[in-house]
Amino acid sequence: MASNTRVPPTEITGLYGALLKTISRRIFGQVPEGAAVMWHHPAVLKDSMAFGRKVDSWNRLDPNLASFAAMAAAGVVGCGFCLDLHYFMTHDRGLDEAKAREVPRWRQSTAFTHLERRVMEYAEAMSSTPPAVTDEMSAALLEELGAPALVELTARIAFMNSSARGNVALGIRSQEFSASCGLPPLAAASAGASADAVAPA
Repeated sequence: MASNTRVPPTEITGLYGALLKTISRRIFGQVPEGAAVMWHHPAVLKDSMAFGRKVDSWNRLDPNLASFAAMAAAGVVGCGFCLDLHYFMTHDRGLDEAKAREVPRWRQSTAFTHLERRVMEYAEAMSSTPPAVTDEMSAALLEELGAPALVELTARIAFMNSSARGNVALGIRSQEFSASCGLPPLAAASAGASADAVAPA
């Protein structure tokens, strides 16, 4: 099947490439098409993956909150690959996949706590153009999470924006990793979903 990416995939070669393919197949059951697109400039792929691993190692923010925030940011940007990947990762890491499935319609869903909703509201506000973060949002999260976790949350959302916007620009789309492990499809937001402030849980 022909690729729909804006830069055509290329063959992943060499020792590092062989390792990348082996690990990808072990985790996902396939090699992400995006890896073959990025392989045109292996240094960019390697450095991006290295920083991604460092982001994953941060531990001052609850892992479920980190996952919901990343997915909410990806949703604003419109990165189907990122949404599907993080949904898959919630399953792979034993996180709350039932809530992760609801992230695309979190404003209508009753599944989330007040804090979880604040975190996703912040992720969406950060990911808007221009950013729409307010003093009130930050103050509320600072009180509930503490400074280290809020700094981490902000940095994780910023990293997701970088990854998601790059994927969208290159035309890298979902490969349905979550479907491969039997997860039900991600929930879809209702038409005309409200963007009002977070309501009490």
